[in-house]
Amino acid sequence: MSRTESSTRQISDPTSVPDQAFAQIDQEIERLVAELAGNAPLLDRMARYHLGFVTANGDPIPEDERFRLRGKRVRPLIAALACQAAGGTLDHAAPLAASIELLHNFTLIHDDIQDRSPNRRHRPTVWNIWGDAQAINAGDALFAAAQIGILNSAAPGIAADHLLAVSRAFNRMTIDIVRGQVLDIEFEGRDDVTPDDYLQMIQGKTSAIVEFAAWAGAVLGGSSVSEARSFADFGMALGIGFQIRDDALGVWGSSEETGKDTADDIRRRKQSLPVLILRALASDDDRACLETIFRKEHIAEDGVETVLCLFEHYGVAHEIEEQVRRYHDDAEAALRRLAATSEREPLDALHRLTDRLALRST
Repeated sequence: MSRTESSTRQISDPTSVPDQAFAQIDQEIERLVAELAGNAPLLDRMARYHLGFVTANGDPIPEDERFRLRGKRVRPLIAALACQAAGGTLDHAAPLAASIELLHNFTLIHDDIQDRSPNRRHRPTVWNIWGDAQAINAGDALFAAAQIGILNSAAPGIAADHLLAVSRAFNRMTIDIVRGQVLDIEFEGRDDVTPDDYLQMIQGKTSAIVEFAAWAGAVLGGSSVSEARSFADFGMALGIGFQIRDDALGVWGSSEETGKDTADDIRRRKQSLPVLILRALASDDDRACLETIFRKEHIAEDGVETVLCLFEHYGVAHEIEEQVRRYHDDAEAALRRLAATSEREPLDALHRLTDRLALRST
């Protein structure tokens, strides 16, 4: 069925496709995590705590409270919608989508350790409760569970060579994420990071998993090579725009909405895009002021305020919005290339998701 163009992007029930996907993905995540317990119940509890299923004591969290604790689930949703848009089903997509979510959370647990982040999603991080060593174990277990989920994608109608290609790409993508994380940490101690360096870093750390989600979902859904490439282009552009928006929230985001302190990225001396834009636009004196602040081991509140004032003076927020709009438009263009050959409802859902992520405040 072809997707007919619609300026309003409306379907009979605009939430039905994502809601059905979320429910089935959650069931698959629960199945994969259930394999972790064995004779080490703490491992199961740490994983389920991080994923928002239980409290630190192991008590179940009511379903209506899980949403704010489990994260946005953007990446698995993209995989599910891409699979359906390519002609597949949720049954085809759910194991892949669950694997992507588990891999993402593996990276978050390790990222929290590396960044010494005390909180995530409005509650203490895994390392903050159980220590670094056990948190590393929890992250490693989620990575292994994600690998099992990829193998669980084998199903009638899915060619073996497609599954093998997805498995290989999954591991290459994981390496890309690690490379991006290495660069991100390395950049914190440098004052010569360029926008090209930044783009290379976020293509690994953030965009690789979104690109993989869209591409792999399409492949398992039966997409042709050329169509899968368009899904990948969509994912790459969406992922870059997503990270740029994340960088903006790391400076200007509300702590009530993000779960992190406002301007936290400044305190952590992150070489995020707002800082790189400021460095490019600032006068020699203002650039020297920025570098003096960022060389300090601990940035005091007056230093944070100075950087925020410099951002405002040079119109950095406006430049960020222009970048987000550019990658949003690139993602939309990739989806439009798929209009004639893709299922309408899931493709419309991807359009709406693209719009929502460009405007998000969390």
